Amino acid sequence: MSALQILGELNSWMNAGSVIEYIERKSLPLRQPNDLQAIVDAVGDAQIVLLGEASHGTAEFYTQRAEISKKLIEQKGFRFIGVEGDWPSCYEINRFVKRYPGAAQSPEEALQDFNRWPTWMWANREIMPLIQWIRDYNDRADNKRKVGFYGIDVYSLWESLDAIMRYAKETGSEEIERMARAALECFDPHGREGQAYGLAAALYGEGCKDEVVQLLTEMQQRRQRQPNDDEAALSAEINSLVSVNAERYYRSMITHDGESWNVRDRHMVEALTRVQDFYGPDAKAIVWEHNTHIGDARATDMAAEGMVNVGQLLREQHGRENVFAVGFGTHRGTVIAGQEWGAPAERMVVPPGRPNSWEDMLHEAGGGENRILLIDRQAPELQQRIRHRAIGVVYHPRFEAGNYVPSIMGERYDAFIHIDESSALEPLEVAAVYS
Repeated sequence: MSALQILGELNSWMNAGSVIEYIERKSLPLRQPNDLQAIVDAVGDAQIVLLGEASHGTAEFYTQRAEISKKLIEQKGFRFIGVEGDWPSCYEINRFVKRYPGAAQSPEEALQDFNRWPTWMWANREIMPLIQWIRDYNDRADNKRKVGFYGIDVYSLWESLDAIMRYAKETGSEEIERMARAALECFDPHGREGQAYGLAAALYGEGCKDEVVQLLTEMQQRRQRQPNDDEAALSAEINSLVSVNAERYYRSMITHDGESWNVRDRHMVEALTRVQDFYGPDAKAIVWEHNTHIGDARATDMAAEGMVNVGQLLREQHGRENVFAVGFGTHRGTVIAGQEWGAPAERMVVPPGRPNSWEDMLHEAGGGENRILLIDRQAPELQQRIRHRAIGVVYHPRFEAGNYVPSIMGERYDAFIHIDESSALEPLEVAAVYS
């Protein structure tokens, strides 16, 4: 090792020491659900609370977010949860928790619509108690205070068009049905494969943009003429919005992957905004998404690549004081993920956080305990770039070095929850999981 490398390692070690000391002084133990009250109190009057996760397959990230969400709903009047999931499938949960006619009769039945990979993100045992809790809460609330559950992601192009077709037939909307059928016929040659459509649209000009834009325009005009409390019309409109932005997403995915990321996160913000408008100008929203979406992109190397995310966009729109972002992470444990896109789900081992990483520092500072850290953005210890782990639905533990994102923690989050040893969540399709 050269003298320069030795000096770099020494500086890294010294910086880590100051961060560890800061965490030791400022963090709080997380031993029981009531300890999460510190997060709820810190939220203050913020209108949007973003609850992250460092993976899409860790049980504690779901259970802790559920506890925080229940407290926010009961104590601060939050009106709905928007998640990193498909609108059509999540709307089945919304129908269940509000007891709409023809809705599922149990949380497990409400989750059966999640049949597209990665199914385990929402079709899991950990989310079921929260779904039942919201239904029970709504049973005690009047119609103006009922809590909703929505998916604000962009992937469900065909499923959203199918849902619009059903809505058109149920409401006798012949013009909507005609437009939705035209859009479906345009997309059909691509076998319901987003990548196949994107390739044809980006390279050969065989796109369906006009069809979905016309459909969205008609849906928007129709909603303007309808009562504001018609949630079925809202659902149809957002499904139309999904079709427009999914078309744009799959097309840009082929030519500019960074731009496809931006299309997706801008869509999630737009969908969230439309749901907020439906609930009213003062409606408070809870958002469940991966840390890479809710932690401000400007505090990471994403900014240098021209990428934005939900956390950044919401802070820019509403002001930092009105958006409270909570990051989540773990030092070690197990997780559900796949080795490649579409691969069978596996229970994988998450190795200990790498030396001088954020996860390693929290482990050292907490002495192996779960911790809560309320972040002071002025603290100099949190103004340096620290490696912070991000695990996706595709994961290879042996290539851990590539999973760490340099982050300025004082700018990325407002609070952080550290689970020292985490465990894999339990998918409903247990047979699809193997050790």
